[in-house]
Order: sequence, then structure tokens, then C-alpha cells
Amino acid sequence: MDLGTVTDLVPTADPADWREGDAWLAGGTVLFSYGSETLRRLLDLTSAGWPALTVTDEGLEIAATCTVAELWAFEESAQAASVRDRWRALDLVRPCCDSFVASFKIWNTSTVGGNVCTSLPAGPMISLTAALDGVAEVWGPGGTRREQPVVDLVTGELRNTLAPGELLRAIRLPDHALRSRTAFRRLSLSNLGRSGVLLVGRVDPPDAGGAFVLTVTASTRRPVQLRFAADALPTAADLVATLDAAVPADLYHDDIHGLPEWRRDMTYRLGEQIRAELVDGTTSDGGLR
Repeated sequence: MDLGTVTDLVPTADPADWREGDAWLAGGTVLFSYGSETLRRLLDLTSAGWPALTVTDEGLEIAATCTVAELWAFEESAQAASVRDRWRALDLVRPCCDSFVASFKIWNTSTVGGNVCTSLPAGPMISLTAALDGVAEVWGPGGTRREQPVVDLVTGELRNTLAPGELLRAIRLPDHALRSRTAFRRLSLSNLGRSGVLLVGRVDPPDAGGAFVLTVTASTRRPVQLRFAADALPTAADLVATLDAAVPADLYHDDIHGLPEWRRDMTYRLGEQIRAELVDGTTSDGGLR
């Protein structure tokens, strides 16, 4: 879709340049598909030249402008060679990228940061980064810098904590989460449909506490994360009770991709499958409540 009200494309990543009527532009796949009657300028973040992916001693930094295609290809990159065996949770990257169920044109344009900032319940980059304790680095006008866990940054459907003029610079995935054992479950109402339920579980390595962490996305309007200490790993009944307390009925999403009741039941089913796999070391069909 053409944005007929836009008069300027400004190459900048400086929040000081932002003014009312502006929008930050990375991939722009959502921006151009939704259209606008109020935008006047697009501030082009791709001009910043941020490295898409950077391996550090602390973990993996994903630039907001990293495309889905670049993230999917990371596993085979020279950067990943030295950490692939240690960062077991990289096994989540491709299933989450595949959850876009999008064409190669979208994969090569859509960005990690754009998916998080759009804040749709089914955003698979939200699922990936929230599940691995991703921390967002946010730049704001006046030179402000702040950090916030992705699980808290996204607050609802098309809602997040970003204030006018703020931009997402990067998301950092910590080393301890990347070294975790993980399990991935996703359901859609059709083979090529938007995610209706997407859960990721992980068990942290012993030197990082050994906690079991379950992150619920797609079925809920915002990410929900459950944590169980290594000395209090949940039984099936514990997981049900914790989900009951953490996810009220009105938090389950309701749209053409799934009714709240179905999303709730599948959340319990997939959650039990993940718990059984990672905690009990067994398989489970996660029977309906």
C-alpha cells in the first residue's frame, strides 16, 4: 500500500530527529500493509548500519533491523560456529522463524524489531526473545537509554511500553538462556495459518540455577512467563494451578485464528507436553482439562 501522506524519508536512528507525524521504518511490512492517514515522515533505521547479529561473552545481540532471513541463516554462519554446540537453545530460532508462515519476500524484509514492536499476540519474534529472557535496549529523545525484558515490553495486542519517539535498538539474549534445554510447541487452525498457540519451555543449566521456565504466547494477548525453581519443579497439577493463577480468562486472545476456549485448552495441553518432556523426561499427550 502507498502511504500517500508521507512527504519525506529521513535516514536517521537518532530519536532527537523524531517529531509528531513520524514513524520509525525498518522492514516496513506491517507499516505499508496497514496504511496511514496521519504519517508525514518515515525515519529510516536501515541507514544506521547496525550489525544484524553479534556474539559476545554475555550472549547474542540481535539488532532491531535484523531480518527474519538473517536470523534464520545465523545457525550456519561463521559467527555461530564457535557457540553452536554450547548454545543449545539456538534450536528454537528456525521453528520461530518458520512460524511467520510467510513468503521469502517477507522473510527478507521483515525485521525482528518490527515484529516485536508491532506487538501482535502471534508475533514469533516475541515468542523467541521473551522465552530466552531477551532484554530490549530502547533509545529515546534526549539521549535516554533504558532496558526492559521483552516479556514486559509487550503489554497487549498492538500495545507495548514504547513512548512516542522511542525506538528499539537491539534485543540481547543472555548466555545462560541460550545454554538451556528447550522444547517448542505450536498450533494453528490450519497448516499455513497464523499461530493460535505457541509455547516455549526451557530448563536452565545447573550453574544458572536449573529453573524451569514456560513462556506462553499467541494464545494470550501478551506474553506470560512461569518460573519454577530447580528445587520446586512442577508436577502436572502444579502447572495447572500456576496457569490458572497466571492467565485469567480474559487474557486469552479472541480472533478468527482461534476462540479463547480453544486457546486455553491447547495452552494447558501443550504446557503439559513441555513439562513432561523437560521436567519428567517423558512424553505426554497433555490431555484436555
